[in-house]
Amino acid sequence: QVQVVETGGELVQSGGSLNLSCTITGRNADRYGLGWFRRAPGKEREGVLCLARIGTTTVYIDSIKDRFTISRDNTRDGKKSTVNLLMKKLQPDDAATYYCAAEWLGDCKGSWDGAYFGQGTQVTVSS
Repeated sequence: QVQVVETGGELVQSGGSLNLSCTITGRNADRYGLGWFRRAPGKEREGVLCLARIGTTTVYIDSIKDRFTISRDNTRDGKKSTVNLLMKKLQPDDAATYYCAAEWLGDCKGSWDGAYFGQGTQVTVSS
């Protein structure tokens, strides 16, 4: 079991940039695939980006291509991982609550049903 905590959400102007950070702590945290999801008001949750445990990246939605990037750092003891979501050229449609998720040995291809999700961090984009 791991704990997942997101930070970094705030109000940003359209066209601006923002970095979200997520800390995953617990035994073998470095063995989890890590993903970012978002849910806008009145919409279903959608996947954004995923970084598999083996290091491959999966983009879930075309609208964020070439604007969002995901990166990861693990501590040496494997008990803490930090995954960042750098978002550039933000648009009003990017406004949502962003969630980080950790899936054991995740390869970004599963349903995330058994994943650990954080509480989310709010991103607001002013037009």
